[in-house]
Amino acid sequence: MVRPVNFRMNEQTAVNNYFQEDPHLKNAEINKKAQQEFDQFVTVLREHGVNVITISDNMEQDTPDSIFPNNWVSFHESGTVCVYPMFAENRRKERREDVFELLEENGFVINNVMDYTAAEEEGVFLEGTGSILKDRVNQKAYCALSERAHEELFIEFCEDFDCFPVIFHANQTVDGKRLPIYHTNVMMAMAEDFAVICLDSIDDKKERKNVVEHIKMDGKEVIRITEDQMCHFAGNMLQVVGANDQRYMVMSTQAYNSLTEQQIKAIEKHCAIIHSPLDTIETCGGGSARCMMAEVFLPKA
Repeated sequence: MVRPVNFRMNEQTAVNNYFQEDPHLKNAEINKKAQQEFDQFVTVLREHGVNVITISDNMEQDTPDSIFPNNWVSFHESGTVCVYPMFAENRRKERREDVFELLEENGFVINNVMDYTAAEEEGVFLEGTGSILKDRVNQKAYCALSERAHEELFIEFCEDFDCFPVIFHANQTVDGKRLPIYHTNVMMAMAEDFAVICLDSIDDKKERKNVVEHIKMDGKEVIRITEDQMCHFAGNMLQVVGANDQRYMVMSTQAYNSLTEQQIKAIEKHCAIIHSPLDTIETCGGGSARCMMAEVFLPKA
């Protein structure tokens, strides 16, 4: 997780991230609130025994979205690190070699780096685990196509990692129009035994049916959320492992409060829930709990 030093509403991502809103606060105040939310979130995760490695952003680059590292990097069981092409030019500055050094200092093994960033020169993007929802157990990868998730590059990723691609389109209503959702991970979350998904965002009935069939085929329960709940970041969750191998579904307090009692019970059948308030980060950044965590599957030395 990356602690922000210059967090604000990123004007370069707002063009197609319709979750972002202007809070009408000074940037210094926005950053201070975001740091407080970040610190509280990390504390809550660690209290549940989740191993959190943090690194601070720096003032050398203008990187307002550095708090969302999962979009530029992913870490895999094979010891492979993936680096991804980013839509916003100022987000490309988030990529940092010292993150890899920090992980190696913490005992993780990096065997090789797979770099897809050359695609940026062709205007082709695939924003990490924001765009790609990987079911690691069943070797499938789900992707809602958008300006930040190009089909050809996604298929290349699936070939490189021996995954079956499940491709679809997901939309949200913006000023009366149906427009593409910028990242798959705001409308869908994949856990070991269940998936939380906003099926209403998949307008094409055949695509919707195909996604549901793939989830159910792998023995997972489908937990539906509404588009309104998705707009409260109820799709932006991540399952993590804490102390004593305990599974937790991590989300923001806003997301948690948007869920019905029935939905909470459905999740808690499978694992406990952790939530923390991330209001400023969600409002300005248009991302939530899942976006803030780049999970590490690298082998240990």
